[in-house]
This record gives sequence, structure tokens and C-alpha cells, in this order.
Amino acid sequence: MARRVLYGIPVAAGIAVGRAHFLDRDWFARASYHPIAPDAVEKEQDRLRQAFAAAALDLERVLAAVPEDLRDHAAMVEAHLLLVRDRKLQEQALAAIAAQKINAEWALERAVAAVEATFTAIEDEYLRSRMQDIRQAAERVLGVLVGQAGAASMTQRGVLLARDLSPADLVEIDFAKVLALATASGGKTSHVGILARSLQIPAVVGVEGLDGTLAGELIILDGFHGRVLVDPDEDELARSTELAARFDDYQAVVLRSCHLPAQTRDGFQVQTLANIELFEEVVAVRDLGAEGIGLYRTEYTYMNRETPPSEEELAEQYLDLASIMAPQKVVIRTLDVGADKLTSALSHRREANPALGLRAIRYCLRHREVFRTQLRAILRASVVGNVHLLLPMVSGIEELVEVKKFYREVQRELAAEGVPFREDMPFGIMMELPSAVMTADVLAQEVDFFSIGTNDLIQYTLGIDRTNKDVSALYQPLHPAIVRSIKWVVDSGHRAGIDVCVCGELAADPFCVPVLLGMRVDAISLNPRSIPSIKRLIRQTTMEECDALLKQVMASQSVMRSNRLVREMIYRHVPDELLFSVSLLGEEVGG
Repeated sequence: MARRVLYGIPVAAGIAVGRAHFLDRDWFARASYHPIAPDAVEKEQDRLRQAFAAAALDLERVLAAVPEDLRDHAAMVEAHLLLVRDRKLQEQALAAIAAQKINAEWALERAVAAVEATFTAIEDEYLRSRMQDIRQAAERVLGVLVGQAGAASMTQRGVLLARDLSPADLVEIDFAKVLALATASGGKTSHVGILARSLQIPAVVGVEGLDGTLAGELIILDGFHGRVLVDPDEDELARSTELAARFDDYQAVVLRSCHLPAQTRDGFQVQTLANIELFEEVVAVRDLGAEGIGLYRTEYTYMNRETPPSEEELAEQYLDLASIMAPQKVVIRTLDVGADKLTSALSHRREANPALGLRAIRYCLRHREVFRTQLRAILRASVVGNVHLLLPMVSGIEELVEVKKFYREVQRELAAEGVPFREDMPFGIMMELPSAVMTADVLAQEVDFFSIGTNDLIQYTLGIDRTNKDVSALYQPLHPAIVRSIKWVVDSGHRAGIDVCVCGELAADPFCVPVLLGMRVDAISLNPRSIPSIKRLIRQTTMEECDALLKQVMASQSVMRSNRLVREMIYRHVPDELLFSVSLLGEEVGG
């Protein structure tokens, strides 16, 4: 048995065994903090300005030297460069030096802490994780102040551990030597997860107890279940080696068939699309067998900048994306930002209850010029012929009617200016609020398609925050209320003659997909890396089995019974597909 087992969040599948290398650049913890004399303020401010300038030059050097195989992640370094150049953080630190008579290191820490405090109310995991960008950019500046810079290099192959890894660190590290990654901070949407999945390196983030004392230890990093085993015994090493070999074989088989259709053995075919948030993910979409983009989250374009992107910038980006994917569909979701999804480029104010506040379509209707710019850009991209427009967080018919009225106004503007666009571009809404679900039959008459956002739907319906460990066990996708809600939306859409897609995490959960098939969903949209295995699972099922399973689950009155039913069906019919999966049901799959 391992001497110690640490647990975290799995973000990239796989098993790795090797010696731990700990990257320690927690300069905030090691910097000296002291008061300064009044006559030293100007000198200390100059030192801080020079540090910001030097950090910017260093990041420019890193950006210019990004290896070809990591070019897709250069945007992460660019974001840090923008933050270092951002005058707000620097001016706040300069003001602290003058007002509090403290040294530059201390002033920078105070400035970062002030910004960090504004993020404490953010409930969205993705946006909350963006605070890491600010701290990492500041660490670059602090590294200059304390005479340190850059990421430590690994001299031999091993498992890289760190409290955190900045984008600049990630592109400086020689990944030929990295067997796996683990960090003490981060979540599923962190840069580490994005990079690790792209490079197919096992990774675990948010690991409790991860520190420098592990350096040099032999460890097993389990990217399936989110574990770090310290000083494993021979039996654990043997099991891990065997599992790693089986996973390699499994991946090879799955990838060979990823471009085959997602069609059951008795002929039912479901469209398999990809969720993306970065333009650079298009490569993975193509390579991993997606049949289009079912959800393009547009918020990232607005991050880490002082002013919103222009219409020209957005139109160029959307046109490029649509052209690359043509003739396959590209569903562009309008901004899902607001009080709980802060961006430096958009105006906002703090709210007592941001999850129920001014966000998504509510924010866009309040800030119509921001909304107008994005709608114009999307309409201009629609000339390619494959663009679909998707609205988030629509709560009811009145809100939808108001949006459509504004949308037609924007169309008339473009027509008057002689700007070409597709007048009949498909227009859909996210079904993620209980109020929208309950009126799905009415809403279906007003749109061209539904996209069910199961992540928010589950949280709003069950009244729980999945990221809160105290209630995370209550996050049950097969709760009778959730299953019946999804079924009602699908049926309402089909009665109105419109397609229904499921774009939340349920679409990537092997236990939930057969239930969705039984409902006759038209499409599923999931993260690109999950597509090959989910398509293969679908090809090994039959609609007869899925229909029988759905009937049983719909009749079930308890979550426990529904979970047991789907497990029995999966284990009975497609056990090979689930050896390397971790379900949203909270069950480890395989042995």
C-alpha cells in the first residue's frame, strides 16, 4: 500500500509512474515585506515600474519562442502579457507604495489581494479560475523584483508537481520530460487541464497536500480517479503499469474509429458535436471526429482586456471559424457574462446573489451596444451558411420576444448598410432554467432549435452548487426531476418540428448517453476529447435497449434506482467502453 494518497480533480485521463519534480516559484511567500522611509517612495515606485517593464519583455521573449507544437496555447501567454501591461494593477500597487510607505513586493501583494477579493463572489467555475491569470501575471513581476524568473527546468523524465503553473511556465517547460502533471490549485477549466488534454498527458489539479516535500518521491499519478499515490508498493506499481498499457490499447482502438458515425447497431444516428471556448480547439474538433461545433462559448474573447473587442475583430474570428468548419454547423452562443462572470472589458457591478442576477441574456439586454456589436458580427459570419445563433439563460417568452425584436432591428441596420448576411440563420435558445423548461412547448414555437444546458439546469433545478464539496453528492443528473425535464423539452421540441441538442456534461457521460438516446435527442455536444469514446459506445448499443432503459428510468422514483438501472445496462452490454471512464453519477468505472 502507498505510504500516502493525495486526492484532487482529474482533468486528463491516463496513468503515469515516475519521480516527482516540484516546481517551486511561490515568490509571494518568500518575498521580504517591510516599510520604507518617505524619501524612498519614488525610488521604490521606479523599481516597481521597471519590474513590470522587465516582466513584459520576458513574456514577449517567451511568446516569440513558443514551440510549434504549443502554438495553440500562445493565447494564454498573450493574456498574461496584457495583464502585465494593464495600468490598473500597476497603478494600484504604486498608490499603495505612496500611501502606505511599503516596499514594492508588499504593494504588489496588496494590489493582487484587492483584485482577488472582487472574485470571491464569483460562482462560475470557469470565470473564478481566471483569477489565477492575474496572480500568475503578478508573480512574473514579483519574480523580477526578487531576482528570479522563468520556470525551473526538468533534467530527467518525471512527474511535474507545482502549486500552480502559469501559461508562460507551460510553454517554457520541456514536455518531452514530463510524464504527468499535478497542481495544488486549479479546476477542470484551468490552463493545466487544457494543455494536458491537448498533449495527452495525465493530469490532476486541486490536489490537497501537494507540496515540495514530495520532490524526489516515486509516485503514481492516476488521471482517471484524481489520485497521487506516494511511494507505492509493488502490487500498486504492477496494477498501474497494466492499466496504463490497457489504456494505450483502448485509445488506439477508439481513435481509429472516431470518424465513423455515432449510429446504434439498429440504425439510429445522433449528431455528435463539440463544445469549444478557444478558436485553437478547432484542430481537436477535426481530428477527434466531431461533426460540427455545437457550442462555441464566446466569453474568452472578452477576457483580460480593457475594452471589448470590436465588431471587425469578432466578425473576422467568427468568419474564420465558420469557414474552417464549413459545411459543418457552428453554433455560436452569445455572451454568457454578468455579475457572476466578470470580465475586465465589460462594465459590471457586484451583486449580493450573482447566480440569480444580471447575467447572460439579461446582461446583453441591459448593455445593448455590447449585444449589438456581437449580433452584427455573428450575422456577418452567417454568410458562410453554417452559422447558428444560440441565446443563453432565456427564462421565458417575454424575454425571448424582446430579444427577437432587437435582433430584427440589428438585421434591418445591416440591410440598410448593404452588409450581406443570412436572413434565415437558425436561431435557438439554451434550455437551462426551470422556467424555460416548464414553458418549452410555448418557446418551441418561437425558435429553430433547443440546446439543453444540463450543467446549469441541474444546479438550478436541484438548488445545489456542484463545486461546493458539502453538497456535491446531491448533483445527480439522473434525478427524476432532471430526467423528466429533459424528456419534456425533447418532446416539446419535436412536436414543434425543431431539433434538440444536449450540450452539457451529460452528453459526455457514458452512463447518461443511453438515456438521452432513448429520448431521441437529435444531437449531443461535448468536449472534443470525449467524442471518440462516446461515439464508440453509441455504436455498440441498440435503440431497443435504450428505449427499455428510458422507460425504467422514467418510472423510477429514486436516484439510487435510476443509477443502478443504467449501471446494469452499461455493464451488461458495453463493459469494455467504460474501463477508463469516470461518470457524473459518482461511480468509478472499471476495476
